[in-house]
Amino acid sequence: MDASNEGVVPHKVDAIDWQSWQPVDRGTILFVIRDAQILLIHKKRGLGAGKINGPGGRLDDGETPAECAVREVEEELRITPSGVAEVGELQFQFIDGYSIHVWVFRAGDFDGSPEETDEAVPLWTAIDEIPYDRMWPDDRIWLPLLLERRPFLGRFVFDGDAMLDHHLIER
Repeated sequence: MDASNEGVVPHKVDAIDWQSWQPVDRGTILFVIRDAQILLIHKKRGLGAGKINGPGGRLDDGETPAECAVREVEEELRITPSGVAEVGELQFQFIDGYSIHVWVFRAGDFDGSPEETDEAVPLWTAIDEIPYDRMWPDDRIWLPLLLERRPFLGRFVFDGDAMLDHHLIER
């Protein structure tokens, strides 16, 4: 079944034909990791508003995922990440029909000083104190792989904020 079509969306990852799956949106997320700390944000608007996450957003037409990741960090935190590397991909299917394919990046440094914007409040956090209870439930599944630079592909089915099913593949 192509879960991006209207109609009943499966509640299990294995019930979705991921080979023909077409997301509604494509986006990125980027985490700056430096000195045993990770730069997170308190998201103020958009998908995931109110949650702790990494800066990110949707791809613009003609933009590569890497270009999008850098642009989104610049817009949300007023810094320019450096040493950017892609680590994984996430595919989210919501049972209401919405879907998004997200490329996940990490960076080892940045230029500038993180600032609060209309979209986000910067939040430096010790890696061993990541507030998973304030994040999307899938983050605790794949974020440890990002921290270890282990490539991954995660597939998730959500009903609103609730994760119904997931499958994580290390690459």
